Amino acid sequence: MKFIDEYRNVPLALDLLARIRRRASRPWVLMEVCGGQTHSLLRHGIDAQLDGAVELIHGPGCPVCVTPEVAVDAAQNLALHPGVVLATFGDMLRVPGGRRTLHEVRAAGGQVKIVYSPLDAVELARRTPDRQIVFFSVGFETTAPATALAVLHADRLGVDNFSLLVAHVCVQPAMEAILQAGVCRVQGFLAAGHVCTVLGYDSYVAFVNRHRVPVVVTGFEPVDLLAGILECVEQLESQSFRVANCYPRSVRPEGNRRARQIVEQVFEPADGPWRGLGTISRGVLRLRDEWGRFDAARRFGTLAAQTVDCATECRAGDVLAGQIKPPECPAFGTRCTPDAPLGAPMVSSEGACAAYFQYRRVPVDATIGSSPLEILPS
Repeated sequence: MKFIDEYRNVPLALDLLARIRRRASRPWVLMEVCGGQTHSLLRHGIDAQLDGAVELIHGPGCPVCVTPEVAVDAAQNLALHPGVVLATFGDMLRVPGGRRTLHEVRAAGGQVKIVYSPLDAVELARRTPDRQIVFFSVGFETTAPATALAVLHADRLGVDNFSLLVAHVCVQPAMEAILQAGVCRVQGFLAAGHVCTVLGYDSYVAFVNRHRVPVVVTGFEPVDLLAGILECVEQLESQSFRVANCYPRSVRPEGNRRARQIVEQVFEPADGPWRGLGTISRGVLRLRDEWGRFDAARRFGTLAAQTVDCATECRAGDVLAGQIKPPECPAFGTRCTPDAPLGAPMVSSEGACAAYFQYRRVPVDATIGSSPLEILPS
């Protein structure tokens, strides 16, 4: 049992599984809002072990996956513009835009530079004053502080050939949008622990009161996730809803105040598009007017203008909204694979489609008996 070899808290995990099964009087539907959590749940077979007690729906918890095509297209336009170098993270290279990827643009002569942090992009701009360096900034609130810090650093150094193509998105507004959709089966949320490390979870109190659903902050290890699931089930069974923190070693109610201050100094929330989910109210971050000189959309105008998302057979939007699971997409595992992806959730290491392809290429029923956690008596 690989699981036993690599994870020392197996007895606790098995006890939590048994308690969830005993407590659930009906199948409850929970959504985890983190791609890392999705991979952990599938890797350890937790979703299969809870079959009949809890159904886990995989939400828009992959920041690469929800970066809209319009932003990827704008990045491609900038990479092809003379005198511009587009700096970005490596996992963005194969994310499809409307018609192609940054990897294809680079092969066609576009200037795309892989960096490991926004500060690397600032340093690149400092070293190459004859080029315009545009950092394609993506991610949830967890990566926004580093991007904001890069803006402050560039300002302090007087680097004026650095700018941002901003594609940061905000998690809680997406959760609001999912609950307000015409068809929504979600009865509780496992909140993303890494986002709450920055933001805290105080803001979820009003969310819970408004929607009457549990929100439980969880980490990424099996015991973290199972503890969060049990807490959700307890609340649903008792119909007493609240915000709970099952990740106290990393998350405080107020989050990281300094990181939040830096983000609020540089960015402000705005309405904006998510891939597959449409425009979400206050769902993105944009640079405040006082930092507008670092905004690539203002600096380059139509080069960074939005284009129209192209319709494809990829059902990434339905996957990201929790309407279907990856194997329900007709292209999954055949016309769409990690080697030839049709959509972002198959590209990213946090994508739900990539997780299903890696850990569960057959239906759940066929995995029973081979799951790493299949050592608990029914």
